[in-house]
Amino acid sequence: MAIVTDNSLLETSQDPDNDGWFRRGPFRPNKLVTARQRRSGDISVRFFRLADFIGLIFFTIISALQVAPDNILLLSLGQSLPFLTMTGLTLWLINGFELYRFNRLENLLSHFFKLFLVFWLAYAVGLGLSYLTPHADDLREAVNFWLGASITFFGLLHLLWWQMVKRWRDEGQLTPNIVIVGATKHAQKLIETALSSRNVSILGVFDDRLLRSPQDVIGVPVLGGISSLLGHKITPFVDQIVIAIDPSAKARVKSIIEKLRALPNEVSLLVDIETESARAEALSRMADLPLARVSGVSKDERRAFYKRIQDLVIGSLALLLLAPLMAIIAMLIKLDSPGPIFFRQKRHGFNNEEIWVWKFRSMYTHMTDHTAQQQVTKNDPRVTRIGRFIRKTSIDELPQLLNVLIGEMSLVGPRPHAIGMRTGPDESARLVAEYAWRHRMKPGITGWAAIKGSRGPMDRAEDVVKRIALDVEYIERQSFWLDLYIILMTIPCLLGDNKTVR
Repeated sequence: MAIVTDNSLLETSQDPDNDGWFRRGPFRPNKLVTARQRRSGDISVRFFRLADFIGLIFFTIISALQVAPDNILLLSLGQSLPFLTMTGLTLWLINGFELYRFNRLENLLSHFFKLFLVFWLAYAVGLGLSYLTPHADDLREAVNFWLGASITFFGLLHLLWWQMVKRWRDEGQLTPNIVIVGATKHAQKLIETALSSRNVSILGVFDDRLLRSPQDVIGVPVLGGISSLLGHKITPFVDQIVIAIDPSAKARVKSIIEKLRALPNEVSLLVDIETESARAEALSRMADLPLARVSGVSKDERRAFYKRIQDLVIGSLALLLLAPLMAIIAMLIKLDSPGPIFFRQKRHGFNNEEIWVWKFRSMYTHMTDHTAQQQVTKNDPRVTRIGRFIRKTSIDELPQLLNVLIGEMSLVGPRPHAIGMRTGPDESARLVAEYAWRHRMKPGITGWAAIKGSRGPMDRAEDVVKRIALDVEYIERQSFWLDLYIILMTIPCLLGDNKTVR
């Protein structure tokens, strides 16, 4: 196996604090984008579908009104059939032609050719059906109007979609980032395919046999061993960890999988990649064969889309309705003690991403604990008078609605813990092997653990174990309706909780 070493490729990339922390290879991202930000691009495709659906229904209704201007419900079956058929066929063909994939290798002309073909095919069928209705010149005129208006509108709309996708792709928001475990011939072949297609960015290689590993694999730097990957700052930017080791080495593969289970990232085992087409398939369809997922939570675009809609709608309404209360709390905080109204703290978000979480300040400024080295106790002297009230009622968490609206948090999810938070003398994250599993979903303002009695400080290792178990249970069960239930149960649970110290 020929290994190419090019020191010019091993440049240093910069993190947000301008500290170099990993070497850059041939994929050379100008700016690293977190997995959370890239998944927002996936969700945007759902918004594209929704906008197209609304637009199509609108033009169908406008066209039908030309036949029955008073009430389209008065249309006969023969008059309705062309419009219903054109609408249904258009939606089916748009999905069939995969017009929402926005493939990197597809050009704009090809996309528009397929888009116009969709409408012409639907129009041809609709026009043919209109001839089944005798004396229906007005119906055929309405069908012609549908074609002209729809092609014009959707042509402009998809031009906008295309430009938005291009900008997101240039910013790295749509290109999945992966790291490879194993500096092997399988890794080399996968990197070669990735270099030719550019469908993914391979940020680095980690190898459990570091002493035998080269400095890089076809320019992609070897960044360390498995232990280095477990604590590496690159993990929030990684969509998937791919184990590129011969599956026949069962003991070695099993050992690596067990170690990587501690990470929130999705972990897959690369198998059956002897042919070039199989390697291309592995890169273009990350969740399908020959990538067999062995750890982590696979991406569910539909579930993520519904959860994001829920966050935006309910979060916006909550912020609007609670704005007067928040203004009163802000005034009381200023009157109660000197210092800022808000307190922000760096905490772990999705995929171990570090985010700034906002709260109302509940402690005296000179006693504020930004790293949660000491959890709050009963009658804690650091907490202000108004602070005791807003902490007990969780009103101090309301500014996190802003975190929800910008996409860093969700209304429902595991509560975000401060980075380096301690339970007694120990760092909480080190007390449970599965601690990072709670970062496989965005953190929430409320959550399953909160309504099940696990809220407030975690003073004992048993408290940490219980919290993590409830968080993981929620992640495995999460649904739109479960989230609604948790939101509805949060207030009664808070009102009935007189024992928890916060």
